[in-house]
Amino acid sequence: MPDHDAIIIGAGFSGLYQLHRLRELGFSARVIEAGGDVGGTWYWNRYPGARCDVESIEYSYSFDPELEQEWDWSERYASQPEILSYVQHVAQRYDLCRDITFNTRVEALDWDDEAEAWTVTTDDGASRTARCVIAATGCLSVPSTPEFEGREDFAGEQHWTSSWPHEGVDLAGKRVAVIGTGSSGLQTITAIGPVVRSLVVFQRTPSYAIPARNGPIDERLREVKARYPEFRELSRMARIGMQCGEDDANDYVDSDPETVQRELERRWLDGGLCYTQTFRDLLRDADANEAASEYLREQIRRKVDDPELADKLVPTTYPVGSKRMCVDTGYFETFNHDHVSLVDINEEPIRRITPRGIVAGDTEHQVDVIIFATGFDAMTGALNAIDIRSGGQTLREKWASGPRTYLGLMSAGFPNLFMITGPQSPSVLSNMMTSIEYHVDWVTNALQHLHDHALHRMEPDPAAEENWVNTTNDIADLTLMPTAASWYMGANIPGKKRVFMPFVGGVGTYKQVCDGIATSHYHGFELT
Repeated sequence: MPDHDAIIIGAGFSGLYQLHRLRELGFSARVIEAGGDVGGTWYWNRYPGARCDVESIEYSYSFDPELEQEWDWSERYASQPEILSYVQHVAQRYDLCRDITFNTRVEALDWDDEAEAWTVTTDDGASRTARCVIAATGCLSVPSTPEFEGREDFAGEQHWTSSWPHEGVDLAGKRVAVIGTGSSGLQTITAIGPVVRSLVVFQRTPSYAIPARNGPIDERLREVKARYPEFRELSRMARIGMQCGEDDANDYVDSDPETVQRELERRWLDGGLCYTQTFRDLLRDADANEAASEYLREQIRRKVDDPELADKLVPTTYPVGSKRMCVDTGYFETFNHDHVSLVDINEEPIRRITPRGIVAGDTEHQVDVIIFATGFDAMTGALNAIDIRSGGQTLREKWASGPRTYLGLMSAGFPNLFMITGPQSPSVLSNMMTSIEYHVDWVTNALQHLHDHALHRMEPDPAAEENWVNTTNDIADLTLMPTAASWYMGANIPGKKRVFMPFVGGVGTYKQVCDGIATSHYHGFELT
């Protein structure tokens, strides 16, 4: 018999909930976590200004009404320390750490067809066996670490936002460079701007950023706590897994100019990621998207005093929403200070790093600290980093031309290997907490079904997988999403095949599909 019924990789939000659900049902489960504590993304990403871009009330567990009532969020958008405290509270409340192995990284998975079990090998040389493996590895957990010539020669400090020192970094009075202007870069720049001596930002592609309108949420939290069950059910059926009032939205094509302007202003004043839900056709109709994009460009120009600098900070090369949007707490205003400057690396490419700083174009920018905010190998990076083998094939080889899954939950040829919020599920296009809980519940119910019917093996039928891959691609092609060189497409990783990886059909639609498949005795899966 295997050592465990299930081995779970990762002790973030999904791994912890998956452990809790399996223990409730009496399954033997063990979590293996590379970090020294629970938290996943919120354990590693401790950079200055780190904050969630989904509202705290939505970015929280819904499985236990008592937990919902006892935890009080302080802000509309919680900061990293508060979210990490929440995760640690959950782990302690349900005594989860006794089944977690920390500071241990999974290096290989090998399927034994005869034993119908996985052998899991870790970086400490140990191996464990399990009837199934559940990859709760996260969608943004493997950093992108591009090579810069001369980086090893730099005499100052170097830090990555994705693995910020837990003891913190003293940047007061120092000359700092930040490379990257995605979400991590924006948050870092905004936070450190007031304390550094000088700050030079190296930007390849400007980001659309929406004001967070952050602040205390005591009254709002009390109101939601009084109706949490109803509130959660609405979120589970919403397009992006959180409530944006999308049922009240109209198509742009059916809206007169006054309505268009009013709705854009309303969404801007509300703040947050719901801006992309202003019109139902915003991600399908180029005219609708351009109206929303141009409105944001004008707002950015109003925030930046120098018109020439504002033009560099305004996105013009991709539709709004086709790259991950950012939630802003003062980013653009940071550039109004004399000690903050911007380098457009399209005009002045980074040539090398020297002992004293960074050479871009013909200019050497002398700095004391370089911060790399260069993003992640999204969605497939964590699984491809593990040597996963079954039947003489590796998952890495199978996915060389892009991920191939059924429902983003499993991949044909790799039995009993489940993925939480994997590629070709709503995943990163949704409130991750809604998608995590749905996937964990779906996997748990599937494992219970196997147990109840004395079944040991589950994997997708190749034809069902092919159909789902084509469905995911076809729906994406009906939108503007694939037109951007985004990390949704893998475009930030050299050599990675450009394929739109998430399911863009919406969380509610996806839930209905997966519920139907489970109800029909797991149609499209082979259970033996």
